Amino acid sequence: MIRNPLTSIRASWHKPIRDVIMLKPNKETVLLTSKRNHGDHSDEPGTIPVKFILKDNTIQDTLAREGEMALRLAQRHGIPMEGACEASLACTTCHCYVEDEEFWDLLPEATETEEDLLDQAPFLEMNSRLGCQIIINQELSGIRIRLPRATKNFYVDGHVPQPH
Repeated sequence: MIRNPLTSIRASWHKPIRDVIMLKPNKETVLLTSKRNHGDHSDEPGTIPVKFILKDNTIQDTLAREGEMALRLAQRHGIPMEGACEASLACTTCHCYVEDEEFWDLLPEATETEEDLLDQAPFLEMNSRLGCQIIINQELSGIRIRLPRATKNFYVDGHVPQPH
């Protein structure tokens, strides 16, 4: 009996994909693993306090989920952090500032790709990071993330893309 390979794909389309195997151009195989999937919109409440300082200096308190990226947290709470590239590390529209040095030191070092992108961000500061590269965990409880006064590529009509 010949099995239709699409049957097993259809049966598991709703299950999260946890691991992705990638073949790089230099023939090197890389296994990427993530705790959260793109488009994971579970109703699981957040427990990790994160403060966003908006462009008008108002503070918005949020609760992040373990492993949630700051970009998705902001979008979930209606904070105007764009993320035009859908967190694929290809733009600077989620540029932000990590306000406290103690939290800056807890973040993993920016990759070369992130640093190259940040060089293109308007209003670059020493504490600049991309929101898609800040993964919230318990160590970052209480982190304060400030939005810049402007970003490159923000929609003219004020539209903010929603994760899908």
